[in-house]
Amino acid sequence: MGMILTGEGLIDAPQRALIVVAHPDDIDFGMAGTVAALTSAGCEVAYCLATSGEAGGDDLSHSPGELAAMRESEQTAAAAQVGVGELHWLGHRDGMVVADLSLRRDIARVIRIERPDVVLCQTSIPDWDRIYISHPDHLATATAALAAVYPDSRNPRAFPELLDEGHQPHSVSEIWLIGTTPNRYIDITDTFERKIAALREHRSQIAQFDDMSQRVRQWCAELAQAGGLGQGRLAEAYRVVPAG
Repeated sequence: MGMILTGEGLIDAPQRALIVVAHPDDIDFGMAGTVAALTSAGCEVAYCLATSGEAGGDDLSHSPGELAAMRESEQTAAAAQVGVGELHWLGHRDGMVVADLSLRRDIARVIRIERPDVVLCQTSIPDWDRIYISHPDHLATATAALAAVYPDSRNPRAFPELLDEGHQPHSVSEIWLIGTTPNRYIDITDTFERKIAALREHRSQIAQFDDMSQRVRQWCAELAQAGGLGQGRLAEAYRVVPAG
C-alpha cells in the first residue's frame, strides 16, 4: 500500500475507504482530490450516495426521474475520473433526507458490504458562515453516517435483517469529516486536475465552469496554507475522528 502527503508528512493510505454523502457532486467539490490520491496509492474506494439528486436544478423541463438518471450518470463518470467504479445509490428523496433508522440501516449495510478502514463524510454540524455547506440533506446524511459507523455497522444486534442478508458486522477505524474544524490536510497538488475533471462531468449543475474552477483552486490553496503545506500547494481538509 502506498502513502499520501499531508501537512503532517507522509502517512500510509488506508486499504479501503467509503465516501458517504447526500448528493451527486458533493464528493467532487469536497473530496475528489483526496480520492484520486487514495486510489493512486492503491486504496480501494467506494461511494455511497443517499440521494440521486433529483431536486438539484431549477430547470423544470426534466422530470425528477430524468434528472436523477442524468445525475447518476454524471456522478458515475466523475467517479471514473478519480479511479472509483463502485457506487451505491440509496434512493432517499433529494431535499427531504431524514437521519432516521431507515437511512442508518441503509448506510450500515453499505459499510458491511464494503468493509472500509476509513469512512469519509460530511459534517453534522451547521456552518453559520457558509450556509450552502449546511444543506439539511448534508447534515442528515452525516448524522446517519456517524450512527452507522458507531454503533450500527459493528453491532450484530443492530438491524438483524442485515445478518439475515448475509452482511456481517464491521468496525471502521477512522472517520474523516469535511466542513468542520480540520486537523488533517491532504496534499492534492498532483491530483487537482483530476478533481477538476471530475467536477467537469457535472454538466447539469455547473454553469460558468472556468469561474468555478478558479474558486475551487483558491479554496484549495488557502487550505494548503492553513495546513502548512507551503506556497503553490493545494489541499483538502478533514477532521479525523478515531472510530476503532
